[in-house]
Amino acid sequence: MKTPHPTWLLAFEAAARYGSFTAAATELNLTAAAVSQHIRLLEKHVGARLFERLPRGVALTDIGQAYAQPVRQSFAELQRATDGLFARPSRRVVRVRASITWAALILAPRLADFRQAHPEIDIQLSTFVWSDRFEAGNSDVDIRWGHGDWPEGAVQLLAHESAIVVCHPADTAWLAGRRDIRDFPFACLHHVIGFETEWQRLSDHFGLALPAPPQRARYDSSLLALWAMTTGGGAMIVLESFARPFLDSGQLVAPLPHRLPISGAHYMVQADGAGRNDAVQTFCRWAAALYPA
Repeated sequence: MKTPHPTWLLAFEAAARYGSFTAAATELNLTAAAVSQHIRLLEKHVGARLFERLPRGVALTDIGQAYAQPVRQSFAELQRATDGLFARPSRRVVRVRASITWAALILAPRLADFRQAHPEIDIQLSTFVWSDRFEAGNSDVDIRWGHGDWPEGAVQLLAHESAIVVCHPADTAWLAGRRDIRDFPFACLHHVIGFETEWQRLSDHFGLALPAPPQRARYDSSLLALWAMTTGGGAMIVLESFARPFLDSGQLVAPLPHRLPISGAHYMVQADGAGRNDAVQTFCRWAAALYPA
């Protein structure tokens, strides 16, 4: 016997699943009369009655019940083969949290590179000012600043960093060929909250005996401080990686050669269970390569 027409089998499988020609017709975008006709043709082809016609709906006969299972399995196998060979990979999301400065200056400008390399993975990026723990369900990966002493097991150092002095290009006229930081015009010193002592550390580390500036401006992120610096006036000490986009664009300059080693560092911290997530691991390998070895 030849295999029945696929249209007849589709109508039969849907009607068997719903116990209704009308519901099957809705799913297949046909009329109930068309479904009934397909099933009559199938019954004629196989020489057996597959449904009992009831006052309300239909019910499979014994032979119909026996036939429905292999038909359903055949369609399921065909769907699996189609998905396996032709379906696009399902999109996956990696939730990343970082400080607003790291997110804006380090990660965001490079996300296009990540999307090009891994189009099947979406990055959901959120920011914080300070964080030393995961909040339930908020992120898969944190980028934190500190010493790596958090309770999570998957903590990976990204880079040790140095801080440099930056100022507006218009504020470098005082240099006139000199490289003595004590000649710097200390009209205003811009501080990032939590890093107020770095200017004094710079003075002590290099034996500079820097005077205390008369005015100070404070910000809760390096990003805000750097943008404030682009309007001129004063100086600040900031991580070189954060200053780099402003230096490369010419918005700020680093007038002095001093580079202060910083004890803290950026770390990548994975949430519990993230080690079993291939998309998270793909992002972590990529993010680790943002900093040269």
